[in-house]
Amino acid sequence: MALQILLNLIIAFVWMFLYNDWSVPRFTVGYLLGVICIGLLSRFWPHDFYMKRLWAVMKLLILFVKELFISSFAVMLQIIRPRLEIRPGIFALETELTSDWEITVLSCLICLTPGTLTLDVGRDGRTLYIHAMDIEDAAELSKQIKGTFERAIMEVTRS
Repeated sequence: MALQILLNLIIAFVWMFLYNDWSVPRFTVGYLLGVICIGLLSRFWPHDFYMKRLWAVMKLLILFVKELFISSFAVMLQIIRPRLEIRPGIFALETELTSDWEITVLSCLICLTPGTLTLDVGRDGRTLYIHAMDIEDAAELSKQIKGTFERAIMEVTRS
């Protein structure tokens, strides 16, 4: 992946050099030309095209921002209600993530989302103990986390 990025930058700078134009638009055109060339030749590389992983990272960031806004509004609605109707609790989430980096990213995303907090990681390294402000159904909340954050993290790290 790093070799593809470096090659793409070299193509962009050679493009600028050929036109003797050191402007940002000329660099952008050269960079996009490099993306197209590397994309067309991606089947000859031992690794996947780097723009796939970059796109997966962007999807993860967009997902996090979406979940951040949704949970922020849910917490704000709970706060402004005259009477609290929450069911706080702790549940265990069995994750399919294997590396320490993946587990750490998932834990951080859960902690950064209002209303949830990762309390501990089990000794096996695959169980997260999560405190949620309002648990209606722990299985449904686990399924939601697995379907959003966990799946997006696996797209980034395993593609």
